[in-house]
Amino acid sequence: MRPDEADRAYLQDMVGACDKLGRFVAGKSFDAFARDEVLQSAVERQVEIIGEAARHLSDGFRSAHPHVPWRPIIAQRHILAHEYGDVEHELVWRVATVHVPALARQLHAIVAALDAQ
Repeated sequence: MRPDEADRAYLQDMVGACDKLGRFVAGKSFDAFARDEVLQSAVERQVEIIGEAARHLSDGFRSAHPHVPWRPIIAQRHILAHEYGDVEHELVWRVATVHVPALARQLHAIVAALDAQ
């Protein structure tokens, strides 16, 4: 797999996880999220996938798209995977309902630009 194909695959993984996460939280409140361990786990897993895929994107791809906050995305994955005892539900909810929708818009725009090439 050429590096550009690998980047495309990781980008698609990120888009898929963003879209899935959006469906998971649609119509839900923070209180519902805080009471639902299954929803928490599902949301955290999608955030992990987003961060792991971002971590595997090439430096060149990330450099070509500096408007995407790659470091915080990857850092959030690290916290969920390695510092899981310190996960704050409020932070995860904000990531899922504020940051991921914004990221999804950015990623969909990147995919559209790549498709237009």
